[in-house]
Amino acid sequence: MAGRYGEDVLAGDWRRRKVTPEVDAEPDLVVEDADSGFCGAVVGFEAGAVVLEDRHGKRRNFPLLPAAFLLDGRPVTLRRPSRAPVPAARRRTASGSVAVDNVRAQVAKASRIWVEGIHDAALVERIWGDDLRIEGVVVEPLDGIDDLDASVRDFGPGPTRRLGVLVDHLVPGSKESRIVARVNSPYVLVTGHPYVDVWQAVKPAALGIAAWPVVPPGRPWKEGVCAALGVAEPADMWRHILPRVNSFADVETPLINAMERLIDFVTEPA
Repeated sequence: MAGRYGEDVLAGDWRRRKVTPEVDAEPDLVVEDADSGFCGAVVGFEAGAVVLEDRHGKRRNFPLLPAAFLLDGRPVTLRRPSRAPVPAARRRTASGSVAVDNVRAQVAKASRIWVEGIHDAALVERIWGDDLRIEGVVVEPLDGIDDLDASVRDFGPGPTRRLGVLVDHLVPGSKESRIVARVNSPYVLVTGHPYVDVWQAVKPAALGIAAWPVVPPGRPWKEGVCAALGVAEPADMWRHILPRVNSFADVETPLINAMERLIDFVTEPA
């Protein structure tokens, strides 16, 4: 018989000579190990093997060999499911906006945002710089706001030339509130925050202090803060502050609200 029919077709591992379908070993798929007869549901993977759990809660590991399992009585090759790539989290700017990648900064528009000094400008750039470059809006520091109404007239605001102004210590009854009241144009928006200086708009926790020092009336605020914190000069203190501001979460809400209003205003279509 052997000479007539050649080698015994039942000899050896006959299951693995056949082309068998491949099946993803999804969780809870019930299969049987063809060699041992162990039947269970897929519950995971360990060291390249599939883990099956039977109805009694017993678990065993089985290598993912070709045709090593039975599904509904038919041989199958189990494979570890390929997972769809997890989409990368959308990158956010320091202001919390969704970052726009591969887009060049726009040519500067005629509209502007003014702030009171170079520290204000640096802090705004630190948080809102990406957003403003996409919008093509330039932030310019002023040397105080004593002559704000005259500066606004010189700027010549209009429908396509809007102006936003961020003012420190803008509270009722303050000198700043009286100066701002003299500005009257539908194309100018003045907002502000209640802090004496933009430094104070940075959360103390970002700087590792419990609170900003209380400076007695009549003493320059920055110098008083430096003295209380043991810092020699305001310039040294600013070099300590700015690198610790990494996002909008490091500054107080009134500053965030004021800047967001200004950005919306100066980017509003004519």
